[in-house]
Amino acid sequence: MKNLDKSGLLLCELQGKSFELSAEALSMSSEIFIRRFMNSQIAKALDSGDILDTNIQPRDILERIEEQYGPSNYGKIKYAADELYWIGYIYRYFSYTYEKSSLQVYKIIKPKELRQLFLPYHTMDPSQAIDRILEAHNHIRDEKEELYRQYQILKAIREESAGY
Repeated sequence: MKNLDKSGLLLCELQGKSFELSAEALSMSSEIFIRRFMNSQIAKALDSGDILDTNIQPRDILERIEEQYGPSNYGKIKYAADELYWIGYIYRYFSYTYEKSSLQVYKIIKPKELRQLFLPYHTMDPSQAIDRILEAHNHIRDEKEELYRQYQILKAIREESAGY
């Protein structure tokens, strides 16, 4: 797992602000926007960090999404701006710190589920929120840590059965 550094923080902020802006700037539903975004070329540029070498702004990101997929007014459900900011930030934080692509993260947790987690999790540190999400999905955070945990459980069971 990678620590969040200055570059990661900039990427999280950029994606969060882009998601937030989508609520008012785009006519499609929030879930459609998020699906398009997470599958887009711009998401790949965020994944690689190449976007930090540019002067791109959130509005430019939305324009690139519409250039790639075309404008749409499909869907009616719009998330609140603060929900969208948090969802975008969490997706990028997850992608950056776990070194997974946007698409891999999107497949693990869908926007509808993140929206339901907004109220209970939005005040948590993003790493804690992601840990809980992964735990709920039975994903292993750190394989070595998990193997050690399982070893300790087995050791305790053996000691108990041996009467130590």
